[in-house]
Amino acid sequence: MTFGFMPHLTTHVLDTASGRPAAGIRVVLRRPGEAAVLAEAMTNADGRVDKPLLDGAAFKPGPYEIAFHVGDYFRAQGTATADPAFLDVVPVRFNAAAGRDYHVPLLISPYGYSTYRGS
Repeated sequence: MTFGFMPHLTTHVLDTASGRPAAGIRVVLRRPGEAAVLAEAMTNADGRVDKPLLDGAAFKPGPYEIAFHVGDYFRAQGTATADPAFLDVVPVRFNAAAGRDYHVPLLISPYGYSTYRGS
């Protein structure tokens, strides 16, 4: 048994169309169906949030949704998109088990996205 382990939830965003990290994306964490915001952050120059969205006792098992505000990012970058833009807010819903770390990356372009459970 490892003492002092604190499970945490992290994320990062990569812009696959430009081949670089996606800085300045608003990230909002909630429980599905609940209005309360558990965490909110902006991605930094590396496309990561500066600290875990949740950690320790605050990171409970169950369902979560991370909303990535990619439409605002593409508009700020001046990226050519359809009118209206195909993607705006990308919701990623997942389930977390007790005592485990979760890293939820998002790979984006103006016309598609993918995600996976990272390490």
